[in-house]
Amino acid sequence: MAAAAGAAAGAAEVIAIHSLEEWTIQIEEANNAKKLVVIDFTASWCPPCRAMAPIFADLAKKFPHVAFLKVDVDELKPIAEQFSVEAMPTFLFMKEGDVRDRVVGAMKDDLTAKLGLHAAQ
Repeated sequence: MAAAAGAAAGAAEVIAIHSLEEWTIQIEEANNAKKLVVIDFTASWCPPCRAMAPIFADLAKKFPHVAFLKVDVDELKPIAEQFSVEAMPTFLFMKEGDVRDRVVGAMKDDLTAKLGLHAAQ
């Protein structure tokens, strides 16, 4: 898949996760590299999620040293449940396996501010 190849090369893009195996690989790679990971928990039927998608993609381009992942909560329910995701969109900030922060809802300014804060650490 082109997205996975681009991500491995360090391309600044959002990586859509479609399996538990993909999730594990991406999280392990980010943890090993001590990268900040921002996960967009989304759903295809969610209008605020669709509104935030281009903003999330734009942030991925502005922060190429951060891993941006997108998880559809209906497709990968176990991951959403693991992180107690109850509303969409939910953006989770993780580093080295620890959840550092979250933004619940289509809060562009909060997402941008927290990304700037955590990306600098």
